Amino acid sequence: MPSLLSQRQSLMTFLGWMLCLLIAIPAQALDTSSGVGLQDRALFQERLDYTLTNQNGKDFHAQDLSNSSFAGAVARAADFSNSNLRGAILTQGTFTQSNFSGADLSDALMDRVDFVDTDLRNSVLKGVIASGSSFAGAQIDGADFSNALLDLDDQRRLCLDADGINEITGIATFESLNC
Repeated sequence: MPSLLSQRQSLMTFLGWMLCLLIAIPAQALDTSSGVGLQDRALFQERLDYTLTNQNGKDFHAQDLSNSSFAGAVARAADFSNSNLRGAILTQGTFTQSNFSGADLSDALMDRVDFVDTDLRNSVLKGVIASGSSFAGAQIDGADFSNALLDLDDQRRLCLDADGINEITGIATFESLNC
C-alpha cells in the first residue's frame, strides 16, 4: 500500500501535468460578442418550411431550397427544375407531375412520397432515403440514384426505364440503380 507521501507526490505530479496542458493548449471559445450563442445561431440557419402546405403549380425553378421541408406538402405540377434541394425533407409529400429535372436532391429524406408522372431527368438523388415512395410513370433518364435507399420493388421497376448518363455526375442511371 503506497504511503501518504507517495500519494501526495503522485497527485502533485498529475496536477502539474494538467497545469502544463492548460497553459500549452489554447482554449477554443465561441465568439459571443454579437450576443448570440451557439444554440441561438442554430435557430437562424437558412431553412424554408413548407410543411403541410399547398404548393400546386408553384415555380421553385433554380432556387436554393437546401435543408428545407416539404413534409406532407402537396405540390402537383410544381417546377423544381435545377433547384438545390440537398438535405430537404419531402416525407409524405405529393409531387405528381412535378418537374425536378436537373435538381440536386442529394441526401434528401423522401420516404412515402408520390412521384407519379414526375420528371426526374438528370436529377441527382445520391444518398436519398425513398422507401415507400411511388415512381410510377416518372421520367428518370440520366437520373443519378447512387447510394439511394429504395424499396426493392421500386428499384426493379426503375431499372426497366433506366437510361442515360447524368450530365452533372457522369454516372449512368442503370449503374446508379445497381441494375
